[in-house]
Amino acid sequence: MRASAFLYPWDVVGDPHAARRIARLGVRQVTLASAYHSTRALTPRHPRHRIVTAEHAAVLYPPDRARWAGRTLRPYEQSWVPGPDPYGEAAAALADEGLEVHSWVVLAHNSRLGAEHPDTSVRNVYGDRYPWAPCIARPEVREYAVTLAAEAAVRSGTSGTELESCGWYGLAHLHAHDKTAGVRLGGAGQYLMSLCFCAVCREGYAAAGADPDELRAAVVRALAPLWSGEPGPGPGDRAGEWAEVEERLGTDLAAATRAWRGRMADDFQRGAVAAVREAAGPEFRVLLHADPAVHRCGANAGTDPSSLLAHADGAVLPCTGPPAERTAVLAPFAAQATERTTLAANFTVVTGMGGSPATLAVDAAHARVLGATELRLYHAGLASNADLDMVESILA
Repeated sequence: MRASAFLYPWDVVGDPHAARRIARLGVRQVTLASAYHSTRALTPRHPRHRIVTAEHAAVLYPPDRARWAGRTLRPYEQSWVPGPDPYGEAAAALADEGLEVHSWVVLAHNSRLGAEHPDTSVRNVYGDRYPWAPCIARPEVREYAVTLAAEAAVRSGTSGTELESCGWYGLAHLHAHDKTAGVRLGGAGQYLMSLCFCAVCREGYAAAGADPDELRAAVVRALAPLWSGEPGPGPGDRAGEWAEVEERLGTDLAAATRAWRGRMADDFQRGAVAAVREAAGPEFRVLLHADPAVHRCGANAGTDPSSLLAHADGAVLPCTGPPAERTAVLAPFAAQATERTTLAANFTVVTGMGGSPATLAVDAAHARVLGATELRLYHAGLASNADLDMVESILA
């Protein structure tokens, strides 16, 4: 199975040995961040630093001034990696070692955008804003994100892209000093807390057959037992999560939220893929980070497999969990796949982040049986030397 490792440009820029070290792992491809959210990242082998703090969401290349002229929403430029084009510099170094480079583009996850343009954010049932989560139902957000997708994906020396957060983002977010785990929400509670009630979404619910005020009251009622101490369920199967949403909210209201949000996510994904193809041509491979449960939010945005595979070349799917979880993620996509479909099983290989590089061979074999055609390894820049040695021995 073809394997690709995720990397940040700062893992390569300034380290003359980084590209060769990645090539020695045995991967054929690198998925390199070109537009990314804020983060604090360890760089265990870099000769000049050990920590990189990306203070806000930014593009890691020089954006096209003409493309963004006159637009209110535009990408932010980075200042934490030296040089005018860290992505381009890293991509060139990796290509010199014989590695194929695909861009890694984060779309609907941008805290600075929400801080500077509050109206663009998801607003929950209580009126709280999620500044990290742009509301993809808003036309100005979709226009911005689709334009960003095309620019950040199609960089020089790049032969494909992987679009992350290409759908709804919600409550779940790795935030600084996070204090949101005091109530066990479960999958259903996460969904209810992720429903947006901005003006655009209220109109959308109405168009889908749900009175927005009635819906809002129903969501508040559905969440009330959790705040009162009712034990919420733990992580469950995707169908069970949705069944609980219907039980708490009512079948008709739940269906209306799903219809509206599903249509907006599908429009966004189709628009992003079309924009990338227009900029790059038909041979440029476009994959989406996804989850087959359409109600789920986040980096792996919930999406209907048949819809996604009708316009994208495939999906990158989270597979680090136990075998049953892996089956639940891969099987729905494999059922819709053709011989041209790429299904990349994404495994965390950083032990300190919950990964298990020692079991990669067994886990990858299981994923292949389930229909995976490629591997993704998260993350070659963050992993320890011991983790990378294990990956190299397995890939060899």
